[in-house]
Amino acid sequence: MVTPFIAGLPKAELHMHLEGSLEPETIMSMAERNGISLPYGSAAEMRAAFRFTDLQSFLDLFYVGLTVLRTEADFHEMTRAYLRRAAADNVRHAEVFLGLQGHTKRGIDIGVAVEGVLRAFEEARDEHGITGGLIASIQRQYDEADGQAMIAALRPWRDRIIGLGMGGPERGNPPSKFQRAFAAARHEYGWRLTVHAGEEAGAEYVREALDLLHVERIDHGVRCEEDEGLTCRLAEEGVPLTVCPCSNIMLRVFPQMSAHNIRRLHAAGLCITVNSDDPSYFGGYVSDNYAAIQTALDLSDEDLRALARNGFRSAFIDEALRARYLREVESFQP
Repeated sequence: MVTPFIAGLPKAELHMHLEGSLEPETIMSMAERNGISLPYGSAAEMRAAFRFTDLQSFLDLFYVGLTVLRTEADFHEMTRAYLRRAAADNVRHAEVFLGLQGHTKRGIDIGVAVEGVLRAFEEARDEHGITGGLIASIQRQYDEADGQAMIAALRPWRDRIIGLGMGGPERGNPPSKFQRAFAAARHEYGWRLTVHAGEEAGAEYVREALDLLHVERIDHGVRCEEDEGLTCRLAEEGVPLTVCPCSNIMLRVFPQMSAHNIRRLHAAGLCITVNSDDPSYFGGYVSDNYAAIQTALDLSDEDLRALARNGFRSAFIDEALRARYLREVESFQP
């Protein structure tokens, strides 16, 4: 249950895929508007298909859903809807992923996608007071040259994009595959860096992401626990993990929430943050994720406050804004 404390707690969301926030009703509406044929006759039929056995079974459906995005207005509507929903959860800062290769390979101009997203963020700052922005995400199932081409195409928006991330199927696509792409993003563009690792594949991918890609955050990262030395290193170096509890259950990383290791990792001194990943598909926006771990793992309100504090400490923001948000977390009382 989302308690008044959870609902009002100021939060940062650092791991959310915009395409994964498209609700089935929106997908069906956009499909009709854009003349897209889908293998579902209704939103209810599509939602009934949200039964996943692993990451790939989710990605297969996810890639179908994103095909309805065609125009700048579509990307704007998607982003605006997410930010409105995030504001209702008192998300004060949001850093969101967009897998641009999944759109350019369908013939969508990269500027159409980027401008729609950025315009929605500009409006959200005025309407809801939410800060944040876009992290361009490489799809790791493609080769490195494809990722480098995406980065090159984003040069006109270099100063308006927060950073570079990487998603897609982990197995067989290690971080080491993308060393030059991440080096270019870091050195040529000055972007902040984060990578999905330690969700589907094991702890070795987390280590590669740190040592070869020099990332500042690890998205998911929960399988770091397979390597005691790595877990200690993450704690000692303060590397944030952007954990998505409901996603981890839906994709069978853990059999049920009571088996999730988020409480254990937090107690071990790791910098753990709470996020929603693909909230439409996994049945929970960020407050729902906080509520799920509190109920299943007996976390106190002060534990949740500490996790919210970690979100702002891990955000790609300047120190003045970070200090402001941390004051909001500390002073919050429901």
